[in-house]
Amino acid sequence: MTPIWSLRSPLLGWCLGFTVLVGGALIFALPLATAVLWSLVDPEVGWFPPHILPASLSFANWRDMLAVPELEEALGRSFLIAVLVTSLCALLGLPTGYALGRGRFPGRRAIEVLVLTPLMMPGIVLAIGLGGVFMRIGLSQTLTGVVLVQTAVVLPLSIRIIAATAQSIPPDIIDAATNLGAGPAALARHILVPLLLPGLLAAALLSFIASLEEFLLSFVVGMPTIQTLPMLLWAYLGGRSAILSYAAVVTVALLIPTLLVLVLVERVLKQEYLAAGFGKA
Repeated sequence: MTPIWSLRSPLLGWCLGFTVLVGGALIFALPLATAVLWSLVDPEVGWFPPHILPASLSFANWRDMLAVPELEEALGRSFLIAVLVTSLCALLGLPTGYALGRGRFPGRRAIEVLVLTPLMMPGIVLAIGLGGVFMRIGLSQTLTGVVLVQTAVVLPLSIRIIAATAQSIPPDIIDAATNLGAGPAALARHILVPLLLPGLLAAALLSFIASLEEFLLSFVVGMPTIQTLPMLLWAYLGGRSAILSYAAVVTVALLIPTLLVLVLVERVLKQEYLAAGFGKA
């Protein structure tokens, strides 16, 4: 029996598949299920060891949280910020990513490293540095400041994805269109934009999710005037007394839009089409 035959064995394939399934359940499904159960715990009964499941379920925590004006305001504000950040990242990331992906000019590598620097720096360093700058220019505790500071962190990721997509475009297609008389406008409209669309959609998806879940920079720049869902979650988990049931409600409210976006994109886009946005095709 050769090692190659062993890798192709159906039994080994089933074992690997089962291992991946169990690992995925432990990493993703179990925390999500725990958050949902905590959000449905009956506050009059509670959930204490050694019980594996709550003794009684209730929507009381959801009713209490939905009656809090801060939750509705934080949810609406988080969505507004995420849409604005995604739009800015698409507007700025498309030309920059294409230039870095296909451009040939002096200092391109240095510029690429400079653009990607925020991805390599610790979040607390960025928060302190940008928070001080935004405070000096009058953007602290403003919606504009939160949108800009999130864009500064999310934009490098969008640029990297679009640049990888631009690099995967076959040069022969562009040369053929140019030889057939396509001008810059026609080339961009009929060739470049359709080929860059997977990268743009993938970048927009990750930008939206990253903005929706960003906490540290938004907290430093926006608090106490601008409050998002992650800040509200921190308010219920921080301090000496953590209100786990209310925090679970906020967690589920934060996860639901993310899961809906992922499911929507998965249904609209083919898997290989989305994978092309990460430079894999």
